[in-house]
Amino acid sequence: MSGSAQPVGRSPWEARAGFAVMVVLALIMVLPLLWTLGLSLKANNELLRDTGSVFHGPYTLENYGSILRRAAVFRWLGNSLLVSLCTTLGVLTLSSLAGYGFARLEFPGRRWLFALVLFGLAVPEQSVIITRHQMFSALHLHNTYPGLFLPGLSAPFGVFLMTQYFKAIPVELDEAALLDGASRLRVFWSVLLPLTLPAQATLGIFTFLSSWNDYWWPLISATRSEMFTLTVGVASSQINFAQTSGLGFLMAQAVFASAPILAVYVVFQKYIVRAVSGAAVR
Repeated sequence: MSGSAQPVGRSPWEARAGFAVMVVLALIMVLPLLWTLGLSLKANNELLRDTGSVFHGPYTLENYGSILRRAAVFRWLGNSLLVSLCTTLGVLTLSSLAGYGFARLEFPGRRWLFALVLFGLAVPEQSVIITRHQMFSALHLHNTYPGLFLPGLSAPFGVFLMTQYFKAIPVELDEAALLDGASRLRVFWSVLLPLTLPAQATLGIFTFLSSWNDYWWPLISATRSEMFTLTVGVASSQINFAQTSGLGFLMAQAVFASAPILAVYVVFQKYIVRAVSGAAVR
């Protein structure tokens, strides 16, 4: 008999090499962000002479002060926050209800209707933009908050995600609750919905980020400055003041617009990990 089998695993140098590769890849991804942050902290007259001055002081917060001194920025920030929150809440509500219906209820045409929803994943937004613009014009919804967030409520991916998540929950939970006298609505709200929180958190984060970063539709729908979202407002500032305000000011605007969504991701990233790991287990 030969000796006992040795456990199969990576050698220490392989583990170190893998860690080193991940560090290098992480630095490659982070360097552009650090470069942008560094440029935003430099005086514009210094950057006109040499952008390499970003690697040494002095640094200044004057570019951020210039942003905060503009009252319109806070209006744009509030618009983006309101539109993103309304879109996120709407998508979560509609996707959860639709997902429960497709996963648990039997009704005529269910398969065909679900296939139609999935077909929406293949339809690019650009193909319906003219029709959407004409419809919202006829309804006088341009330059209004509903006009900014209502298109975002169409979320085929959200319906698909929630449908698959509800299907992964054992049907026995529904049957036990129904035998105890609970209604369908009570089963959905009290029994099943709490079990889908990881999926809802993931869907909510992606929806919020997508709505916050959306530029094209707010550019079309909002023609008055007071209705601009932050992306459109920052872009309009760049067009008007790029030559006079300088590179540092533009980079400060980019950091200012990105900071809220970065904070959202950092706070809720554990839910994304939990949802992905839960999907892998299933």
